[in-house]
Amino acid sequence: MNKNRNLLIIVLIALVNMLGYGIVIPILYAYSKRFGLNDFQNGLLFSIYSICQFVSTPIIGRLSDRYGRRPMLLISIIGTAVSFFTMALAPNAIFLFIARAIDGLTAGNIPVAFAVISDSTSPDERAKSFGFIWAALNFGFVFGPATAAFTVGLGASVPFFIAGAITLVAVVMTAIYLPETNKHMREIEDKKLFDLPKLWHTLFDPDLGEVFIITFVFFLAFSCALIYGFQPFTMKILKVSQTENAVLFTIFGIIGLISQTFLVGYVSKSFGLKKAFSISILFTVIAFIIMFVSRSVFIFIVGMIVLGLFNNIVQTLIPTILSQETDERSQGSIMGLNASYQSIGMIIGPILGGAIATIAIPLPFIVGAGLVFVCFLISFKVLRSGLKKESAF
Repeated sequence: MNKNRNLLIIVLIALVNMLGYGIVIPILYAYSKRFGLNDFQNGLLFSIYSICQFVSTPIIGRLSDRYGRRPMLLISIIGTAVSFFTMALAPNAIFLFIARAIDGLTAGNIPVAFAVISDSTSPDERAKSFGFIWAALNFGFVFGPATAAFTVGLGASVPFFIAGAITLVAVVMTAIYLPETNKHMREIEDKKLFDLPKLWHTLFDPDLGEVFIITFVFFLAFSCALIYGFQPFTMKILKVSQTENAVLFTIFGIIGLISQTFLVGYVSKSFGLKKAFSISILFTVIAFIIMFVSRSVFIFIVGMIVLGLFNNIVQTLIPTILSQETDERSQGSIMGLNASYQSIGMIIGPILGGAIATIAIPLPFIVGAGLVFVCFLISFKVLRSGLKKESAF
């Protein structure tokens, strides 16, 4: 019963995380224009979150190993709520930057949430449980932009107040209902909370290095092709309107929701964790190639459906594999490190996409396909032993 309750609360946290993100991101550009920010300054505003998240997630993950999951989750979610209310009440542009920095610095809730699932479930149940978390993220990605679209007409700051209020609900539920799940607090050695050389050396760890490399390269490709490349391609090549673009994003979110809810557990059990991981990465390559060659909305949607189905399986199985390959005491640290590599990829990816799109607008998709193919080749080296070892993290 406790396991089900823990999963329910963690799913709510994931939903709040992406619902807030989905509400804020579609309107942040227009909202910031009210404060006189130019395009370059807007780029900095969007990137400051990922930069701060890169620094904070391994720290929050390690602190959750040392002091418990529950206090770190509460700090993280409260930080998100504060950031939303700060943006809603911002008197000038400086407060927008402060708000995004606060959200990034406390953005450890998803890695710690994964650690809670690792604490609360057996290895055989984790792929399905992580799938529910990613389903919640996709649910938020579907309904966040819709919420923003319906409420921004009531006032430019109203969506930010709504995002903050939703986040406070998660704070209350976590405080009241989530027990502490870390039974190994203070068992890990006292080490640096943020160790940049260690972040580099973990890429060469014999058990986990390949998975961390895949995380970095995969999210680099994803943010290059989808986060940056998507809208220029659909609007300039496919000639769709902003409303149609929103529909495409909604389709992608719905497909991802279906994938996380019904497909992840089935595929991982039917093919085994390793084979499911490699196959899903390969289909992600195929999806980016379809999107690259498409010159009609129909073909592009086909590529999006393939991407929505298999990209979400990859993103779910990465933390599943990491949880299998490290000991119970270091789950928070490992998830925090993984989130840092994800953040690095998502800092660099849009910059890379913007640079190569100046040569040709479709190029981010084919570059993304090439990068994900590298992940496919590396994937054959993961889970070689399938044995959980004492972690050095």
